Amino acid sequence: THLPFYFLCVCLCHSNLKVTDYHVRSTVVSRYAVTTVQSSVWNQLPVVKEAAFEVDLPSSAFISNFTITSCLERQGGGVTPSSFKLTIDFFHHNLVQLTLGAHQREIEKFRVAVSVPSGTRMSFLLAYEELLSRRLGRYELSLGLRPGQLVQNLTVDVRISERTGISFIKVLPLKTKTDAPVSSHVEKSATCARVQFSPTVKQQSNISSKGLNADFIIQYDVDLKDLMGDIQVYDGYFVHYFAPRGLPVVPKDVIFVIDISGSMIGNKIKQTKQAMTTILGDLREGDHFNIITFSDKVQTWKKGRTVRATRQNVREAQEFVRRIMAEGWTNINAALLSAAQLLNPSSSSSRLVSSRVPLVIFLTDGEATIGVTSGDIILNNARKALGSASLFGLAFGDDADLLLLKRLALENGGVARMVYEDADAALQLKGFYDEVASPLLSDIQLSYLDDQAFDVTRSLFPNYFQGSELVVAGRVRPGVQDLKVSMSATDLKEEVKLENDVDVSHEKGSGSEGSLDCLEDLERISSFVHRLWAYFTIRELSVAKLNTTDPSAQRLLTEKATNLSLKYNFVTPFTSLVVVKPDAEEPTTTPPMANPTTTAATSTHKPAAFLRKHRLQSKHSQSAPNTPKPNKTSTPTSKCVSVAVDGDPHFVLQLPRQRQSLCFTVDGKANDVLRLLEDPEKGIIVDGRLLGAPSKHGVEGRSRTYFDQLILSSPGSSGEITVTVSLDAVAVEGEGRDTLPINQQGSITRQGVTVTVDNHQGCWIELVKGVRFLVLFHHYKHPSYLQMAHLGFYITNGWGLSASTQGLLGKQADYLLQLTITFYSWLAGQFQHMLKDSLQKRHPGKCWVVPKAEVERLLGHPYDSYVVNHV
Repeated sequence: THLPFYFLCVCLCHSNLKVTDYHVRSTVVSRYAVTTVQSSVWNQLPVVKEAAFEVDLPSSAFISNFTITSCLERQGGGVTPSSFKLTIDFFHHNLVQLTLGAHQREIEKFRVAVSVPSGTRMSFLLAYEELLSRRLGRYELSLGLRPGQLVQNLTVDVRISERTGISFIKVLPLKTKTDAPVSSHVEKSATCARVQFSPTVKQQSNISSKGLNADFIIQYDVDLKDLMGDIQVYDGYFVHYFAPRGLPVVPKDVIFVIDISGSMIGNKIKQTKQAMTTILGDLREGDHFNIITFSDKVQTWKKGRTVRATRQNVREAQEFVRRIMAEGWTNINAALLSAAQLLNPSSSSSRLVSSRVPLVIFLTDGEATIGVTSGDIILNNARKALGSASLFGLAFGDDADLLLLKRLALENGGVARMVYEDADAALQLKGFYDEVASPLLSDIQLSYLDDQAFDVTRSLFPNYFQGSELVVAGRVRPGVQDLKVSMSATDLKEEVKLENDVDVSHEKGSGSEGSLDCLEDLERISSFVHRLWAYFTIRELSVAKLNTTDPSAQRLLTEKATNLSLKYNFVTPFTSLVVVKPDAEEPTTTPPMANPTTTAATSTHKPAAFLRKHRLQSKHSQSAPNTPKPNKTSTPTSKCVSVAVDGDPHFVLQLPRQRQSLCFTVDGKANDVLRLLEDPEKGIIVDGRLLGAPSKHGVEGRSRTYFDQLILSSPGSSGEITVTVSLDAVAVEGEGRDTLPINQQGSITRQGVTVTVDNHQGCWIELVKGVRFLVLFHHYKHPSYLQMAHLGFYITNGWGLSASTQGLLGKQADYLLQLTITFYSWLAGQFQHMLKDSLQKRHPGKCWVVPKAEVERLLGHPYDSYVVNHV
């Protein structure tokens, strides 16, 4: 069985640049992992080269620090600062498939591209934090090692401290090797462990002549003898790990609901049948079960009831599964109601109180296409019908409605998981079933007295499964000496109640006790419970927001999560990473985790984070927006303004030196070509063609448009270069014509103009020094009537544009400077707007909406003056 794991992949993509060192360090204190990745490249060539630093993060991780340092090395030693160009991408891939042996996982991709001058050494440092989950009796930390070449100085250093003791630790093989990774070294004491990995260049080349391309995976578990678990208190914060061992398994009532619609034809249905045959064979005789298959019709294996998992019934069920054929549409609502009917029969004679744990395992590979297709109605029906049953959703493949399954699981005490289409899909299905196959307790309530604890995370859980762990974090009120903790739950035979008193004064600072032999920087990690509480709270606020449709509740949850993210310096779904290269006249604050000569940065997009209102600030900054401050040494110009257009279309402008953004919408006309940018001094022109879209219900009179084509032109060294970006290709003309399809990676350089396509994601266009644009490709697999494929245009570097730049995106700076002066006087009368960036179905970015009456004043000219052509 292949376990879900915590995955970090780091890749340094380079062009003849030498990777001089590559270090991954992870410190795990009571399951809370802080990982740093540091790598350096050296440009030995006489020309500027680009290095790209890529990290694939587990979706549960929060980035907490990112630093780039640049040093110019001279012969004979000595280091001097050096300037460089920087771009950062932070894309969220909801369903990105990455094949790593038998593993594929949902990831987020962090990417930094840096131009490295000749003789310069560039160093990258990224830190992120996460809480490791316990599954099937072990925790798993995986570090992807992909430096892209053989590295002279490559190390992995993992330190683990568990107060209650470490029961076992092991390092899994790299790739197909049968032993632990070559040169790995494991030290273990009662409560600590250290794993080191430092392969020589020869050892790396024995694995691959192109450098390591593998996963360094560590698995371990802890000793936990107290039924109440482990409760740790530090400086007013507590964490409670609850994972009792040795309890008898409670029988279950399990309904397997399997999608057999036409889209399951082929490997999907074959792998599902293979997994189900194994799962049915693993049922305990005390379990009861039934099987429902559905397409446009619903079929139940045994009508009206669940049956005991006897050998005969299991054989009959396996034969039923073997005969399944895939065809038809997808009626999710009817299938859920049928499952509920089996668990909650209407006849009074069947309403006997059962000690079995009711579970529904629901697998589908698509969206509801027949019967009730509204997600909200399906959710409401399931909530009413399922009662106390827990629902576990399995989204098989990219086309499954994972969001609906997540909401269904949240509403009904379960979880939703992605099953990736690959050769090991049957193992993924079996692995997920194994996680919920052995319930030990139900209706678990972990309680803390209100006059002692507050801001407590979720403490009521429907089930506790063998090999898992329940975690609660909270705050302790000042003056409390003994934290009273109680637990109530139901096991195989009866209700269980336990109580415990935790000596708060004794516990204070106890995280480092017994850890001195394996951990360094104790001051840095001593606040792990504090940060764990914030991490856990932000994640729960995010889940709560997903699970509510009330706008006021969503706003409140967003505000709370954003404030916590800013306070603890976390990059979360509510914040963006913004790294800023300090102005020469401004003092530089050096992060404690590195000693940079130069620290640089720009805003990121996740997928378009510079549209977001909330920016990640330092731990010591305030979350409230800053008011404009006078600058004695310089006057703001258009170069201070971040400008983009994407969506309906939405024009977004970040105010000079502010953490606020303005947005406005232009009601364009289909097939109009708009002049977005024109720099007469540089000869740069950017035009965009509008595509008409259906109007929203109720506002049919308002036009909706997107951009479906962008045309960029710039004078080259020997003639004009024109770049035409469409929804399926990028064409570069001038001294011939070249075409780059968007579904591949490729790059063209022509007369100083560089065009790079990044496989369905975006296209980077650098026209001249200091002028760089990004075009995002927005496509939908299953678009709603409002969603259309379109392009988004972003000015990622406008420093090379002259002050005379005109156009819809070029003229705004002059007016913004005037508008900034009066911005706060009319801000209170405006409202915030949720942007609709279509890389995600729902975009959490915010900006201040410019009223329609003010748009023309902002533009400076009527709409028609920006129309240059009608197609």
